[in-house]
Amino acid sequence: MIEVIDTGIAPSTAPVNDAVKAGNHVWLVVIAEDPVTGDIVTGDIEAQTRQALKNLDQAVRAAGGTLANIVQCHVFLTDRADFKGMNKVYAEFFQKPYPVRATVVVKELIAEGLRIEITATAVI
Repeated sequence: MIEVIDTGIAPSTAPVNDAVKAGNHVWLVVIAEDPVTGDIVTGDIEAQTRQALKNLDQAVRAAGGTLANIVQCHVFLTDRADFKGMNKVYAEFFQKPYPVRATVVVKELIAEGLRIEITATAVI
């Protein structure tokens, strides 16, 4: 029923997939990681957001779409103060009509030094 999409991004060692497709819907999850090595990108929230969104673009393209096909995003931040910087970079990647988005501040994310994680749904 679901098709695993090879995004070309370094796979997780956990029992998860970065992207799956069922029918014309694609579910994606990205973090601020180097797509080749899987290492967390260091830097401020703008650098991490930019890398996460580059990874999202790569992943949705691997599924046959573009960022314009994304209808919903969930953004997880580890610091409320990072919202403004995340939002600034987010606006560089998405144009109107923007996807529906929820932004949540969490205590921490699974990888040390990680400040942002994004899940997205696309219709292709």
